[in-house]
Amino acid sequence: MLKKILFLTAVILFVLTISDGICQTSKKNKDIGLKDALKGKFLIGVAMNSGQITGKDTLADKLIAKHFNSIVAENCMKSGPLQPKEGEFDFTLADQFVKFGEEHKMYIVGHTLIWHSQTPRWFFVDDKGNTVTREVLIERMKKHITTVVSRYKGRVNCWDVVNEAINDDGTWRNSPFYKIIGKDFIKLAFQFAHEADPKADLDYNDYSMYREGRRNAVVNMIKDLKADGVKITAVGMQGHLGIDNLPIAELEKSIDAFAAAGVKVMFTELDITALPSPGNRGGADVSLNYQYQQKMNPYPNGLPDSVATILHNRYAELFRMFIKHKDQIKRINLWGLTDGQSWLNNWPVRGRTNYPLLFDRQYKPKPIVETILKM
Repeated sequence: MLKKILFLTAVILFVLTISDGICQTSKKNKDIGLKDALKGKFLIGVAMNSGQITGKDTLADKLIAKHFNSIVAENCMKSGPLQPKEGEFDFTLADQFVKFGEEHKMYIVGHTLIWHSQTPRWFFVDDKGNTVTREVLIERMKKHITTVVSRYKGRVNCWDVVNEAINDDGTWRNSPFYKIIGKDFIKLAFQFAHEADPKADLDYNDYSMYREGRRNAVVNMIKDLKADGVKITAVGMQGHLGIDNLPIAELEKSIDAFAAAGVKVMFTELDITALPSPGNRGGADVSLNYQYQQKMNPYPNGLPDSVATILHNRYAELFRMFIKHKDQIKRINLWGLTDGQSWLNNWPVRGRTNYPLLFDRQYKPKPIVETILKM
């Protein structure tokens, strides 16, 4: 009888030990964030909106601190918000953004110094409304870049120096910067940024970088900058992709091409839309605006399981590709935290319900987060 009691006691103790181990492992896995799972591969980042930057969105801030080791400003560091009137800078939100990154020891990205969109109109005209000269626009560029980058010298780790200057076919976008200054505006922007903070990473950022024309043009841009002794450390490939448009092979060609040109690759604005694209156009041209139609908003009450599974598999395929190229990639950055906060709810059709990110509208991780944690 005593032997039986001792045996049962031993069994119970064994079961309790195993159970405790399982609970501890489960707790440990629950505490692991994306940044922990991807450590040693590449940085994982997210774009922060004003509610998150100011601390009003506490649920979001906790998720950001847990899962990400890099942040980028979604809007507050663009030239329009920073310098709405000539010589009048407003650094309120930008300062709070940088402080958040510093407090959480993150790789901080400033987005973006030069972009034809969200640049205030005064940048390109004089007090009479006439287009400014090349010399005046260069001086305004220099003042803006120098003021902004110098303020955060040694604090912002990387700058998206120029954003979206190339067309799909590899030609130059006919932006005011290009029309007034010519293609030298890119070289000058990188020079000004480097002079203001010689240690900061500097990248060129654009969408649809898997397209051959844009890829080749950016490779040539990198080579030209390097030949002129101008610092460029990375290329930002905006990852605005579609559930039915995941060109893995072409993305890999671009990664290899940019790495061969001597720069690191960053996927800077990752999201995957689950909704149909009006006009069958890819990319991320913010000027596009289509009239609302019900057929363009097929899932207002939730994503069907079949579609959610496809979206999950697309993200899994993409992250497997990222890991395959981890030696060439420095950073992956989600363009927003939760589905409800994504710009894709209002672009290119306002009022839609989209599901393009890793966390749902209730701030809960989707199954893809667990999948990535196990990669």
